[in-house]
Amino acid sequence: MSLETLRPSPAFKDVLPIEYKDLVEHGPYTNRTDPSKQSVKVTDMGKFKEVIEEHPMCAGCAMTLFIRLVYIGMPNPEHTIVVGTAGCGRLAISQASVPFVYGNYGDTNAVASGLKRGLEVRFPNQKKDVVVMAGDGGLIDIGFQGMMHSWFRKEKFTTIMLDNEVYGNTGGQESGMTNQGKVLKMAPRGKFDKKIDALGLAKVAEVDYVARLAPTNPARVARTVRRAIMVAREVGHSYIQAYTSCNIEYSIPTPDVMKDAFAIEKERYGFEEIISPRAQEYLNEIEKKPKKKKTD
Repeated sequence: MSLETLRPSPAFKDVLPIEYKDLVEHGPYTNRTDPSKQSVKVTDMGKFKEVIEEHPMCAGCAMTLFIRLVYIGMPNPEHTIVVGTAGCGRLAISQASVPFVYGNYGDTNAVASGLKRGLEVRFPNQKKDVVVMAGDGGLIDIGFQGMMHSWFRKEKFTTIMLDNEVYGNTGGQESGMTNQGKVLKMAPRGKFDKKIDALGLAKVAEVDYVARLAPTNPARVARTVRRAIMVAREVGHSYIQAYTSCNIEYSIPTPDVMKDAFAIEKERYGFEEIISPRAQEYLNEIEKKPKKKKTD
């Protein structure tokens, strides 16, 4: 959980895999204009060694793109721990050079609550960020109790729901986030109930920062993640709900994955950001741009 864990011993430096050496020499930890925080941007993708590149996800998976953008958006990945559970997302998340805690189904937010509190005691002089990143099944269905109580307690970490609206990792069962009437392999008669209004639940719980978005605007994704983590660091809980389609279970041709994302965004998944007054005050303070001096 610091840059020290990435710095190789001089004796082993020459024999390390090229991918590791690239991460040390050309990764986001060294390519910084400000040493205290990650300064690479989405427009820099492909020009530096990302903390996650190779993964076993399906070709064209929108979730993988979103996860890559999450890591670019993290203000301090070297001081971040990601908590996840069973599901497609962990196949990519576990490949990143950021510590990953694999929680049991249903307890991700409980694990993150204890982890964040423990880190605050262990590292009083260094901010440590905790991010829960899991699917709609792991959070809204099986993890609902832990998630809601962490929201009500204002636990200082970020929850990111990778909402592919299906149990994509286990064969195509419907989830609470599947749209009403949707026919799936394991829901041949169509989903009976409506999609759960997770955003509405976050509002009821008075989560300090809530956002809904699709991976159609990479810069916006990274900015939203950064804002969410910063609010959770100092103010209270933050929640991001991201549309990350399952192109396998929804039979979306690989070349059309982003076309689908734009269509769904326009139809029902438009960008929305709900910020509490105290979170807004904090964001105004940290995002304040220094005024340019007038030149004679």
